[in-house]
Amino acid sequence: MRVLVVEDEQVFAETLRKGLTAEGFAVEVAHTGPDGLWLAREQQFDVVVLDLMLPGLSGYEVLKRLRQSENWTPVLVLTAKDGEYDEADAFDLGADDYLTKPFSYVVLLARLRALLRRGAPERPAVLTLADLRLDPAARTVHRGDREIELTAREFGLLEFLLRRRGEALSKREILTHVWDAHYDGDENIVEVYVGYLRRKIGPDLIQTLRGVGYRLSAP
Repeated sequence: MRVLVVEDEQVFAETLRKGLTAEGFAVEVAHTGPDGLWLAREQQFDVVVLDLMLPGLSGYEVLKRLRQSENWTPVLVLTAKDGEYDEADAFDLGADDYLTKPFSYVVLLARLRALLRRGAPERPAVLTLADLRLDPAARTVHRGDREIELTAREFGLLEFLLRRRGEALSKREILTHVWDAHYDGDENIVEVYVGYLRRKIGPDLIQTLRGVGYRLSAP
């Protein structure tokens, strides 16, 4: 399996290369953002291990440009940046996993193997359905040429529905992913927010499935 490591600290990158090679991986290393982006685009890799603090182009920009060019190679971000907003930004731009330094080498290997098993399903940076477009990184929503203002909760609900478009989703499943796994309030809050979304994006995309929940699909 081919791994691309994009890391500016040369000693650390070499240590990582030797460790992964000993585990049977074929490893290429790049030390700058532009070099990493070029290699990821020009060669076939099974997974990319990407630092965020890189010279030339940040890891965020490398990730953004990869996904914009429809390169869906799994990306594991490996970085010293441990803030929750740093992590959220990386996932919004298309990262598949996020691990902070210092890290367990055993955990790194396990996560790489998990990404390799999963492969590279197509994950467009902008989510679309009919003329509806949601950009998670820019936090914008458009219906045709019209920009739609959503609250944070409305945005989260619409993003979840778009990522699972065509699927029947129960209120409990929606609550778990959009509110909180331990939310114990009234499940009808989902119905309230679906109503808000329908008024803003139009009533034709969100279907009510009686006794089941909701489904987002093209009219």
